Amino acid sequence: MTSSSNCAHEVLAVLAKDLRSEYRTRYALSAVLLFAVTALAVVSFSVSPYSLEADAQSAFLWIVLFFSAMSGLSRSFVREEEARTAMALRLAAAPEAVYLGKLLFNITLQGAVVIVVVPLFLVLMDIAPAHPGLLVWAAVLGTLALASSSTIVAAIVSRANAKGALFAVLAFPVTLPGLSSAIRATTAALQGAVGRARAADDLRALAAYSVLMIATSLLLFDFVWND
Repeated sequence: MTSSSNCAHEVLAVLAKDLRSEYRTRYALSAVLLFAVTALAVVSFSVSPYSLEADAQSAFLWIVLFFSAMSGLSRSFVREEEARTAMALRLAAAPEAVYLGKLLFNITLQGAVVIVVVPLFLVLMDIAPAHPGLLVWAAVLGTLALASSSTIVAAIVSRANAKGALFAVLAFPVTLPGLSSAIRATTAALQGAVGRARAADDLRALAAYSVLMIATSLLLFDFVWND
């Protein structure tokens, strides 16, 4: 019981530290939101929203969210290396607590982006989803899938020289299964009753993918973090 409470305290301490740091600089959130809003605005003014089918609209939304994540989610570990605080963090918290704290921070960051981007996407593309509740679930589980797959990749590349380019290259094949399910679930949410019938499998796939990524990351993170 004591060990569990200590771990939970360390997780919350890591999360609080990252939130305070992001609140002071607003680097990651500003970069992510700037990219996402700019991409949405450019495409909405360049392409007629009525010329895109639901699957193309869903793919465009998740491409924007994916590259937004690539521009911001790696900062949670890169910041530690740049500020020379990684060693202090290794001494202060267990590897599992560090991973879970960083994961929660990435979920919070990406969740804030989704809250802004998805309504803006619906407005700019003039879309009225057939199943708003399904769209919410697709956005929530897709966010969890992006964060869970990106966090371990960010830890791996944090000490590399070309962090930004390497992060995107490594993260894409890892996140592809989750992205595919998120796109299909979003397409179903934008379509009618026919699409809704097959969306449950994609939502379950997203949940299973996230659980698998988190469990695998917890097993591997000690080797990645302390190597």
